[in-house]
Amino acid sequence: MAIDKAREHLAQFGAQDRILEFETSSATVELAADAAGVEPARIAKTLSFDVLGGTVLVVCAGDVKVKSGKFKAYFGVKPKMLEFALVEPRVGHAVGGVCPFGVNPDVKIYLDSSLKRFETVYPACGSDNSAIELTCSELQEYSRALDWVDVCEVREALVSAQFFHFYIEYANNC
Repeated sequence: MAIDKAREHLAQFGAQDRILEFETSSATVELAADAAGVEPARIAKTLSFDVLGGTVLVVCAGDVKVKSGKFKAYFGVKPKMLEFALVEPRVGHAVGGVCPFGVNPDVKIYLDSSLKRFETVYPACGSDNSAIELTCSELQEYSRALDWVDVCEVREALVSAQFFHFYIEYANNC
């Protein structure tokens, strides 16, 4: 199982016992946030791309989307997400549990600067019902990321929704 690969990988850092396994699915940002009891932005989603025939993972905050121009400026090509059927064979984890731990040897991992807003974040751990709480420095070390990149931007609709909820909450407390 892929969670076992992630657990074995994290054992190198003594972090295998910090994996959280949920009774419910954590396969999407929203489900993972509910399961972990945190805001969706703190979920460190891992996106899989084909870059010139190679596999690249970009780990980013749960409230962002990849911006084509930024991605192309860094990687030299437009972003092309891996097809669903290719994710598991090329990454080593199935969709819903893709994470930067215990991946296939030729996979290149990058962390997006959108994560640096948070003291801790929650990437998946190889299954559709797992995560681990890590600081950004732990995530960088444990994932063996090649670099921090800036290829994402906060989704405006989500920001607007968060502002709306904040405004309603504020208005109700006045």
